[in-house]
Amino acid sequence: MINPHTYTLFLGAVFVLLIVPGPDMAFILARTIAQGRKAGMVAAVGINTGGYVHALASVVGLTAILAASAMAFTIVKWLGAAYLLWIGVQLLLSKAGPLALNSPASALNYRAIFWQGFWSDVLNPKVAIFFLAFLPQFVDVNHATLSVTQQLLVLSVTCNVLAIVFNVVLVCLASMATATLRQNAAWVAWLNKAAGAVFIALGLRLANEKL
Repeated sequence: MINPHTYTLFLGAVFVLLIVPGPDMAFILARTIAQGRKAGMVAAVGINTGGYVHALASVVGLTAILAASAMAFTIVKWLGAAYLLWIGVQLLLSKAGPLALNSPASALNYRAIFWQGFWSDVLNPKVAIFFLAFLPQFVDVNHATLSVTQQLLVLSVTCNVLAIVFNVVLVCLASMATATLRQNAAWVAWLNKAAGAVFIALGLRLANEKL
C-alpha cells in the first residue's frame, strides 16, 4: 500500500489544485451558464475522460523509464520537483484577476460539448507535463508494498475521481461560484498564492528526501 502520510499529502495537494481557477473550470462554468446543469455535467465528464488519457500515458511512460533505469526515474523525479517549484514561484508572483468565462454561449449539442471538453484537455501539453511532474513525487520506490506501476495507477485514478466529484459539485453550485469568480479578483489571487505555496512545499519536501 501507499504510505498513509504520503497519500494524505497527495489528497491535499490535489484538492488545492482543483480549487484554483483555470481553463477547465472556465469551460465547465461557461457551458453551465450558457446551457444549464446537464451541459455542465457533460463538459465535466469530457474533461475528466481526457484526464484519464493523460493519466494512462504518464503511468506507461514513467513505468517504462523505471524499467530502463532506476537512476533515470530518480532524474525524472528531480526534474519534476524543479518544475513544481517553478510553478509555485510563478503562482506566488502572479497578479491574477477574476476568471474570464470566454466560451461562446452558442447552443452546442451534448455530444459536441463532450468532445470539446475531451479534446481541450487531451491536446493541452501542460496537462501532460503536469502529470509527469506531479505523480512521481508521491511514489515510494523502495518501501511501498505496491509496485511503482500500481502506485502510479492508484494516484492517477484518485486524482481523476476527485476531479470529477469536484466538477460535479461546481456545476451544481455554478450560479454562486460564477458570481464569486467573476467579481472577486482578490479571491482568485489568494487561491493562486495558496497553490503556489503547496507546489513549493512539495518541491522542498522532495529535496530533503533520499530517493
